[in-house]
Amino acid sequence: VMLPDITNTLFPPIVRGIESVLEPRGYASMIVNTDSSADRERQLIDVLRERGVDGIIHAAVLSSDPTIADVAESGLPVVTLNRRIDGSNVPYVINDESFGIRAVFALLHSHGHRRIAHLAGPADLSTGQLRRVAFKKAAREFGLQADDLLIETSLRFDEDEGRRAAAAIHAKAPETTAVVCANDRLALGAMQHFKSIGMDCPGDVSITGFNDMPFLNMISPGLTTVRVQQFRAGAKAASLLLDLIDGKTDRVAQETILPVHIVERESVARPRSAVDRRLAG
Repeated sequence: VMLPDITNTLFPPIVRGIESVLEPRGYASMIVNTDSSADRERQLIDVLRERGVDGIIHAAVLSSDPTIADVAESGLPVVTLNRRIDGSNVPYVINDESFGIRAVFALLHSHGHRRIAHLAGPADLSTGQLRRVAFKKAAREFGLQADDLLIETSLRFDEDEGRRAAAAIHAKAPETTAVVCANDRLALGAMQHFKSIGMDCPGDVSITGFNDMPFLNMISPGLTTVRVQQFRAGAKAASLLLDLIDGKTDRVAQETILPVHIVERESVARPRSAVDRRLAG
């Protein structure tokens, strides 16, 4: 099981889902951490193949990743999880990115937000790409000019990039009243930045995330986000891998999209009017 960041609390429920399927069949999981590094990924793949693993569940894959695609082509069973490889036949399990982004966009729009920015995920990851496309589609659907809404792309899915990108959004479009973040860690970093410059969430800016990683209900304000089925995603990826190992390729769909739903907490509110902002300042 290849993970991009073993410290990310999103992944333990996913790993438990994987183990719930593999262990009853007599398989043990070997977990490796790529640190989202292509060089480290290649080294770890070589190590896993040398150890004679029966298959790989890859949750750290880049959207263009010839290394793991070549491994799958060589005959080793491979399934990607949370992400997919462009132009490849490797089976993948992902979340309904489009529905999730539309749901948070619709929520913000219903609260009166029109100056909505997107803190996008890395451009080399399918999650970043799909959620960016979904944001633009949602903007058009709700009658906004998608090209006029600011999109700031992060380099990594972490809090440091959330802080940096939020600062860039505020500098480029200070009139922004809401930020749709491509994952929860980016959203937490964005919250920290706005707080550091004296802006209140949700009073001055509403913020949403994606994934609903553990413990978000324990922060203040609670983060409104899109909940993905972490345990189920791991279990489904493991089931697909076992079918590949058993040669039951006819049972393996290339694409599995799992449903998501929005979890409303306290990080979204109606935007303040211009008068309200002047009085608050």
